[in-house]
Amino acid sequence: MADQRAVDPHFSALPLIAILRGVRPDEAVAIGQSLLDAGFRVIEVPLNSPEPLESIRRLAAAFGDRARIGAGTVLTTQQVHDVAAAGGTLIVSPNANPHVIRATKTAGLWSAPGVATPTEGFAALDVGADMLKLFPAEQIVPGVVKAWRAVFPRDVPLVPVGGVTPVNMHEFVAAGADGFGLGSALYKPGMSSADVRRAADAFVAAYRGCRAT
Repeated sequence: MADQRAVDPHFSALPLIAILRGVRPDEAVAIGQSLLDAGFRVIEVPLNSPEPLESIRRLAAAFGDRARIGAGTVLTTQQVHDVAAAGGTLIVSPNANPHVIRATKTAGLWSAPGVATPTEGFAALDVGADMLKLFPAEQIVPGVVKAWRAVFPRDVPLVPVGGVTPVNMHEFVAAGADGFGLGSALYKPGMSSADVRRAADAFVAAYRGCRAT
């Protein structure tokens, strides 16, 4: 494990990851623009979305110089290569497959594997993970996050994903969460870019309110 982990300037600017599960390529850029306008700088397109690589390609072409664009639900090393070829720079998974993590780092991408126990978390860090996706957050409640924060290196971002809303963010931040992955409460299929902007503004305001207290 490295003594000093690299800092991602995009995540540091606003540590909220927009998860666009179900987004279509023809709407991805408009929705991405709404997210950037609200302050988001990290966008994930899960690979079980319609034509996900095309959405990633379009988002990376439009915003890759200002945001980290990547894929979620990445389960194989081939998918890592496919995302990299599309211009993605972020690999998010629901699990902590060491082969996927190593392939991600070999490709020069940012690695955010999903973990549910400290054993999984430390094993993921040992093979190069950049941050830990605490998944599902409904299971890894704030009290658990507090216990994790006490034993994991402070420069390892702990990022709860699953069931996070503007209402419950404060408890997680107080427990030591460093950011969040935001799914259906931020975006679900059928939402317009204006709908996404309203949801994004609510999350940004809630997160900044947590940090101000």
